[in-house]
Amino acid sequence: MDEKAVKPTVPHEMGMYLNGKWYHLMAKPDSFETDPIGILDVSILQKNILKPIFNIVDQRTDKRIDFVGGIRGMAALESHLNSGEMKVAFSLFPVNMEQLFAIADTNNVMPPKSTWFEPKLRDGLLTHLIYE
Repeated sequence: MDEKAVKPTVPHEMGMYLNGKWYHLMAKPDSFETDPIGILDVSILQKNILKPIFNIVDQRTDKRIDFVGGIRGMAALESHLNSGEMKVAFSLFPVNMEQLFAIADTNNVMPPKSTWFEPKLRDGLLTHLIYE
């Protein structure tokens, strides 16, 4: 248990904020798959905590789960709970580029809420058609 926010520094390390206190969690090696998606911290959280304990099957549609992105930081996680809006928060180690490429190379899709890019690109920069 920690008084300070637990900001993970290595893969498979997670923080859990519950009842005003931070807890340091570490995934056991046999608690996750070794494929490109199963090895992601967001997948480990889903498989070992969100689904079996909270019965959250689909993070995209379940109204009981929210996402706090990168730059909003640990204080935003704490404020969601301290306001009574949410009951528990988890901090995860970010996905690295090698993991992102490994999933893309296997023609898979990243799990929901697993990526956060800064700065955000304007939509027009990505959808502008280029003709030869």
